[in-house]
Amino acid sequence: MRYEAEGFAQRAQISEWIDEPCSYEEFRDSLCDLVRVNRLLLAYRPTLRWLGRLGVRARETLHIVDVGCGAGDMLRRIKQWARKKKIAVKLTGIDIHSHATRAARELEEDQSLSSDSGFDPAGAGSRIEWYTGEAYDYRPQAGIDVIVSSAFTHHLSDVEVVRFIRWMERTAQRGWFINDLHRTRHTYLAFRALASVMRWHRFVQHDGPISIRRSFSRLDWMRLLKEAGLPEGSAAIETAWPGRLSVGRVKR
Repeated sequence: MRYEAEGFAQRAQISEWIDEPCSYEEFRDSLCDLVRVNRLLLAYRPTLRWLGRLGVRARETLHIVDVGCGAGDMLRRIKQWARKKKIAVKLTGIDIHSHATRAARELEEDQSLSSDSGFDPAGAGSRIEWYTGEAYDYRPQAGIDVIVSSAFTHHLSDVEVVRFIRWMERTAQRGWFINDLHRTRHTYLAFRALASVMRWHRFVQHDGPISIRRSFSRLDWMRLLKEAGLPEGSAAIETAWPGRLSVGRVKR
């Protein structure tokens, strides 16, 4: 493939099938396999580790918003984490794609599919809110404490990533966290091999390596944070095995 020969010095400009029109059934099936990928590759761990640094006080309710929530598995895992930590949370998942929020609702309601992802059958009073549309249009009256995203920013152009960082910085009262992929040749080759062996959905086999090619290096994030106007050192850039590169900022 052409993009294999181009090297990994810069982000690739290649489309993913998940971003193109498809049936709801195919979209949902690919998201279900992505949930399996996230479990296997420990995708939740960087976000949960960062949330643990916030120092949430007793009797404080934390409103956490997940942008580009996809199947909603990150929020279901955060819900499980909050229950174990006895932290009160309000959880909102935002995705511009109506297929994604529809699938997230169904997976939350389907106890048999969601039990491993933190589904709480007794938690009817604390159900996750799903919002279809642009994150910039979501303006809850009480504000937002924390904004997180997972494998979302690599779908954006550099200009859009800068806008997203600026919006999070203005909007999130307690902090924000970007959990995304690390653009390295090793990660790319390893995922291609694993996806083939595991026989994941054809979207996952096609889009996963492209997602890695579209993702970021540490130098990318340093440049993007600077372009967004953040002071040097105000956000932490961290790697996590396997193949994750995250950016987070705790405000207070």
